[in-house]
Amino acid sequence: MKHLVILGAGTAGTMMANKLARALAADWSITVLDRNDVHVYQPGLLFLPFWLYREEELTRPRRPLFDPRVDVRLTEIDRVVTDRQVVRLGDGTELPYDLLIVATGSRILPEQTPGLTGAGWRKTAFDFYTLDGARALRDAFCTFAGGRLVLNVAEMPIKCPVAPLEFLFLADAFFQDRGMRDKVEITYATPLEGAFTKPRASAALGDQLARRSIQVVGDFNLAEVDGERQVIKGYDGREVPYDLLVSIPLHGGSEVIARSELGDQNGWVPTDRNTLQSKAHPNIFVIGDATDLPSSKAGSVAHFEGDVLFENVLRFIGGRPLDPGFDGHANCFIETGHGKGMLIDFNYETEPLPGRFPLPSIGPFTLLEESEANHWGKLAFKWLYWNALVPGKELPLDHRMLWAGKWA
Repeated sequence: MKHLVILGAGTAGTMMANKLARALAADWSITVLDRNDVHVYQPGLLFLPFWLYREEELTRPRRPLFDPRVDVRLTEIDRVVTDRQVVRLGDGTELPYDLLIVATGSRILPEQTPGLTGAGWRKTAFDFYTLDGARALRDAFCTFAGGRLVLNVAEMPIKCPVAPLEFLFLADAFFQDRGMRDKVEITYATPLEGAFTKPRASAALGDQLARRSIQVVGDFNLAEVDGERQVIKGYDGREVPYDLLVSIPLHGGSEVIARSELGDQNGWVPTDRNTLQSKAHPNIFVIGDATDLPSSKAGSVAHFEGDVLFENVLRFIGGRPLDPGFDGHANCFIETGHGKGMLIDFNYETEPLPGRFPLPSIGPFTLLEESEANHWGKLAFKWLYWNALVPGKELPLDHRMLWAGKWA
């Protein structure tokens, strides 16, 4: 019997386990390791503060999400011992592997920013990248009477890079609907020069922010948070005051990666950008947020990576050359409020462009512009997530970014 071990039972790990369980021969076992039995639909955390989703819609037990042929073990992982090809568990037992898939995701590190988790944490300063943080922010909005709402991205990369923008758009709509938008000043403090990383998308999204009177403070590199004075301070000496701070904290890789000496200084695993094979260990592959790839840390990227990784696992087992097929493809729906949304589609080499998606002539989704269809696409993704993406089913989307329907 040969052993495939997957570290992490999040989006990427669950999807890969289910896809491979249907494809591998009976002489392969598949074991998935994770520390708890709670699978969180992370895109939904954005909606919780605005009462657009209920908490029970966002979480499910892990085990029922897996193919019965997958051995799911809920246990702490100590480290990977690569020279012996074993995973050491928290209780000291060791699990051998012939092939390892790292899907350990990313984690937020608010404690690494001086002052952020000090005075005012979860009272006047919040995150929404965790269930606890989104819940606390929802409760804070119930009593927020107005003032300066500041959203700050501490540093890139982050999970789902468009989520901060979606939060700003939804906040604008939320306060409009409550008849108090004129009492709330909304500011976006970002380490980026503008609204987004890609020039054309940055211009389009920046225009959307400007239409909503949302101020952008660009090139703001966070040094510390002064919770007593309620200001965030940049390394260049600038200060941005707030009445309510929404922080996108520093992100890093899993502690397991650090203990295993598999990652760089931030805990991301050096990964071949096209094959998804570890640069250091041929029998280790990496998927999702755990990689050091210059692509978005988003669910759509994990899906597109999964198509390539599935093929490459089978090729590796069969002794065939790997497929260098992953091109950094990402597409992201961006909720803009009041029943509309935007969509961007891009890869390593090509920035988001206007057009139609996925069908060149009729869409139904529009690229780089608002539409109601994009809003419904965003909402439909939750059903696709639980019923197609996580079960590892085939979706009618090419893992490569296609030019059809785009206007250069």
